[in-house]
Amino acid sequence: MAELSGKTICQAFLEMAAKRSDQVALREKEYGIWQRITWQQYREHVTNFALGLKVIGFNRGDHLAILSDNCREWIYAELGTIALGGVTIGVYPTSPAPEVQYVINHADARFVVCEDQEQTDKILEVWDELPLVEKIIVIDMKGLRNYDKENIISFQEIEGLGRELAAENLGLFAAEVAQGDAEDVCIMIYTSGTTGKPKGAMINHRNIEATTLSTIKAIAPTVDDTVVSYLPLCHVAEKIFTLFLPIYVGFTVNFAESIATIQSDLREIAPTIFLGVPRIWEKLQSSIIINIKETSPFKRWLYHRCMAIGRRRSELSLWPGLRILDILAYWLIFRSLLNYIGLRKARFCFSAAAKISPEVLRFFHDIGLRVKEGYGMTECTGLSFIHMGDDIKLGTVGKAIDVIEFKISEQGELLKRGDSIFVGYYKDKVATERVIIDGWLHTGDVATLDEDGHLRIIDRMKDIIITSGGKNIAPSEIENALTTSIYIKEAIVVGEGRNYLAALIQIDFDNVGKWAIDQDIPFTNFKNLSMLPQVYTLIKEEVERFNKQFARVENIRRFKLLTKELDHDDDEMTATMKIRRANVYRKFAAEIDEIYRA
Repeated sequence: MAELSGKTICQAFLEMAAKRSDQVALREKEYGIWQRITWQQYREHVTNFALGLKVIGFNRGDHLAILSDNCREWIYAELGTIALGGVTIGVYPTSPAPEVQYVINHADARFVVCEDQEQTDKILEVWDELPLVEKIIVIDMKGLRNYDKENIISFQEIEGLGRELAAENLGLFAAEVAQGDAEDVCIMIYTSGTTGKPKGAMINHRNIEATTLSTIKAIAPTVDDTVVSYLPLCHVAEKIFTLFLPIYVGFTVNFAESIATIQSDLREIAPTIFLGVPRIWEKLQSSIIINIKETSPFKRWLYHRCMAIGRRRSELSLWPGLRILDILAYWLIFRSLLNYIGLRKARFCFSAAAKISPEVLRFFHDIGLRVKEGYGMTECTGLSFIHMGDDIKLGTVGKAIDVIEFKISEQGELLKRGDSIFVGYYKDKVATERVIIDGWLHTGDVATLDEDGHLRIIDRMKDIIITSGGKNIAPSEIENALTTSIYIKEAIVVGEGRNYLAALIQIDFDNVGKWAIDQDIPFTNFKNLSMLPQVYTLIKEEVERFNKQFARVENIRRFKLLTKELDHDDDEMTATMKIRRANVYRKFAAEIDEIYRA
């Protein structure tokens, strides 16, 4: 691994801003027009926000929370806070008020940056339960004219205060940055909380530099690359691509309009580097398949012929004549498909944050997009394993980046250590000592290493199902296979202590709804559609198709269709759309019992 410089992220930021002063650092669309921010302007915004915070009483060591979708102001606030020796905490903008209150209170935040009226209302709703919060800093003040302004100040006003202080003391910002130390905690990232209350993972500057330098070595980004920022910046994976890598490499970050518009944004931005979570890759695949179904018989025939050629190419079994056919397939089908999903210019594509079905990755490899899978966790500042170069082995997460040393325990648990391992959980010494033992981070993931040195993640140790026959079964592999169906959005495998596996299945409302319309089957809403016998038969055929991929003991023998969509607000999913299994098992206990009684 490259030797660490010992610099803070803000010290590295100032160096990059000086080096690439007039080059474009950020792009964001306003009223349909892309606004370009140079590195010099980027530095000015960060400087002004930081010094504005100082004017209103922010002190070294204070905490600031950010409640917003991805935007320029998010990273101005993050870097500005860190420059003053503060700590930032990201809060998911989809979180309901009680969850927001818990994170902000637990994190001891004195200031909160809110995107707009909607997010400000969440803070005001629980204001009496946030005794430490002094000011709400609002990016978009629209709709707040009649609000009591005693505790509210606009983002622009903060920057104005900072601009005045900067004019009076030209070297103040640089002096604040110079005080930073590599061991200072600068970011707290709250875990998704699949098994309980979220915990605040403390990340310091050394963790960030170690992860960033090793990631640069593993994926070789250049200053000419472009990325699209759309996954929540509360998540460590998005921080790597929107904040850490650009500061050390100098490439351009484009802010998508929203996660809902990501596919149209991708077509417009055409990034060269793209990070997608499994659900995004599944949606992109599903949109292609649905569109192909609507084309003419000849186009469907051509698509299937070209996909067969793509499969041969992706399996590295092209003979000379087939290479010519592959070029022809590219111009006939694949180029259009890559343009359609906005990734024709992408040279590095990456799936992370959760396990993905190898079949989904294989689909993209077949059309010419060599998506790589990676693995990491908040507690090791993000990335720790990835497919490097052409060394791609589907079903694995690749090899360790050079900052990580790892081993597999006798119980099959993956253990890691290195400079990227976090400082610990905020205000939770017991939880910290439970996961870091003798310098090793206990990941809680069951893993195996194959003969080529590639790591395979089996499942979370706590999620392994043990049937009444004593068989250990990893539910995520079966669930990932099921959700590759365009008609299945979520699948939760059950069977602990039972004599066979079953599943709770949530249909994909859009795709199943379109199927029902094509079949002239009337329906009114999600519940009504899920209860139709024709839909049950459709899903039964899908389940039976996927059962053929697994051993008999891993087959889903019975299932029940959920009549409501799993929701973050109902505490059934995390903000990162991971299933809260314990909550789902408890809430749908009657449905599970009904499956086995039948």
